[in-house]
Amino acid sequence: MTAAGLGLAGITVVVLLLWTTSPYPDSGPGGALHIAADLWLMAHGAPLVRVETLSGVPAPVGLTPLLLCVLPLWLLYRTARGAVRDGTDGDRPWRPAWWIGAGYLLVAAAVTGYAGSGPIRVDPLGAALRLPLVVVATVVAGGWTGLGRPVVLSGRVRRARARTPAAVRAVLTRTGTSAALRGAAASTATLCAGGALLTAGALLWHVATGQRAAFPPLAPSWSGYAATLLLSLALVPNAAVWGAAWCLGPGFTLGGDSAVTPMAVTDLPRLPDFPLLAALPVEGQGTPLTWTLAGSVPLAAGLVAARYVAGAAVPERGEPGRCALGRWQTAGAAWLAACGCGAAMAVLAGWAGGPLGTGALAHLGPAWWWTGAAALAWTAALGVPGSLVLRAWRLRTPRR
Repeated sequence: MTAAGLGLAGITVVVLLLWTTSPYPDSGPGGALHIAADLWLMAHGAPLVRVETLSGVPAPVGLTPLLLCVLPLWLLYRTARGAVRDGTDGDRPWRPAWWIGAGYLLVAAAVTGYAGSGPIRVDPLGAALRLPLVVVATVVAGGWTGLGRPVVLSGRVRRARARTPAAVRAVLTRTGTSAALRGAAASTATLCAGGALLTAGALLWHVATGQRAAFPPLAPSWSGYAATLLLSLALVPNAAVWGAAWCLGPGFTLGGDSAVTPMAVTDLPRLPDFPLLAALPVEGQGTPLTWTLAGSVPLAAGLVAARYVAGAAVPERGEPGRCALGRWQTAGAAWLAACGCGAAMAVLAGWAGGPLGTGALAHLGPAWWWTGAAALAWTAALGVPGSLVLRAWRLRTPRR
């Protein structure tokens, strides 16, 4: 409950600061507190609903700024990790983590009830479906880290593993699983880092050439500029995931039938003046430069996955006797790393996009199924043969 209160307090302080410095506030402190509660719930995946629209039809608000999730989820993760690590119940080490999750959900239920009214309110059904999943996943991650990241297989899992083919059992060893997890995490991080670098480069290019303003006059006050800056920073991780989806090939949409891919940019709607939107390319067909830039990021991600898997297969270069994974085990671990990268990118793409209204604004961002499939295909096509080549190179005895 303390972790939940600290996360809610951090968001509330920022919202109240912007409200007090605004020369034309739309509502009183109660409205600002409702917005803070809405943002805290949105940081946990709960969708919002805007009821005051021109058409009278409530419009969903489901595009979550990913940087907004960092503080609340980090506090919950850190609390669960510390409670499990410092727990005294040796027979049931997970009990403190479950109590922490229950207390956190109790606070979330109270905040959901408070944020159920107002012009922008939380969707109770969406919050009930999504928020517990995010809390449980964060608590499990914190508890698993607090226990030292153990790889423990239950009896049911062991029996299921025993019924799998021998080739699959050979891959699902401690070394093979660890190599696959590390390769998946490294390739996912490489894709997101490449997307962030391309977004930053596009922003700098447009600002340097004077094609678009970095901070257009969205509000004629310092509080408006501060709010625009904070919102832009909160959406930077979203831009990184969108950039990664663009590099992978499926790209993303900005509403309606628009598509932004390396091959072409088509049917862009009329966009508002917002800093991050300055990184968008102009409409038209792609060029060899855009194709090269887009292909370099998944190429690097596949090679990074291959490097991690090959490093786990042959820990010491030039020591064939200490080879930890065989040829087929290495290929299987690289394939599992590709599957993990695809799953991670699908989750990130689904969380980085969402609706901002109805009709043409029913979905903005990348399609999670296409993004995940493209990440799996790229990483498998480059990671599997690359890991075998690097494994053979590391097995070579250096000449003296």
